[in-house]
Amino acid sequence: MHKLISELMRLYLPIGALTPELLAQHLQGEQNVPVSLTGTDGLTRAMMIPFRKSKGSHGDAHWTELCEVANLLQERLGLPPPAVSISGGDAYYLWLSLETPVPAAQAQAFLERLRDAYFPATELAPDAVLAPVALPPCLHPRTGKWAAFIHPGMGASFADEPGLEMMPPASGQAGFLENLESIDEAQFAHALALLQPQGDAPQASLALVPAPHAATVDFALAHTQAVDAPAGDRPADGLLLKDATLEDIVRHLHARDIEPTFRHLLPARR
Repeated sequence: MHKLISELMRLYLPIGALTPELLAQHLQGEQNVPVSLTGTDGLTRAMMIPFRKSKGSHGDAHWTELCEVANLLQERLGLPPPAVSISGGDAYYLWLSLETPVPAAQAQAFLERLRDAYFPATELAPDAVLAPVALPPCLHPRTGKWAAFIHPGMGASFADEPGLEMMPPASGQAGFLENLESIDEAQFAHALALLQPQGDAPQASLALVPAPHAATVDFALAHTQAVDAPAGDRPADGLLLKDATLEDIVRHLHARDIEPTFRHLLPARR
């Protein structure tokens, strides 16, 4: 638990936002404590981008959109890979960490430019960077399921159920964060400049070709590195170009002497 708390504070939490003791209670499901990623000094430490399932829809369109945006953040804007989480409710999240906090107005402008360029159909609150968010892992107050960080190659498995029945191991959650890097000042300034509106010129996007959906695996056992793939199909490091197949995931875990566990989903009662 100490390692997970340390990683969350390193990447996302403003100084003094939560005490380690209160954060531990949040992570253990004893209470849900949303916190703003903008500190009392008006500086934003991190940003969360939601990708929610449309009401009444089925399938993984929201996951596909997250993958496209995550690709563009890295391929077009030169930013380090973001963390990916499931909400425990109806959404996926991307988490962007800033090495040096920026004024909230600047962070809000960055999110709005991102939205306008890459996911224009998504609603974005005018105070999105100020709104409290619930850092994973935590219990969703409405569904009673766990929000958690996940391996990007396994995201499509949660398209219809973006939450866990059981608390994920803290060590596994810390593992998803320990190799992540924050966006440094030069990277942020460069990305903000690239997103500067240029008249009515259309923004290009990367094509995403999802692989067949994998069976759901206990993701907390997975390593933070990308799942092994054949050399000809392997994307650039950090890019979320496609979902891993079940065989990819099992081979990756076995290569590290890890035996995966599988979650059996019972059919819904009528």
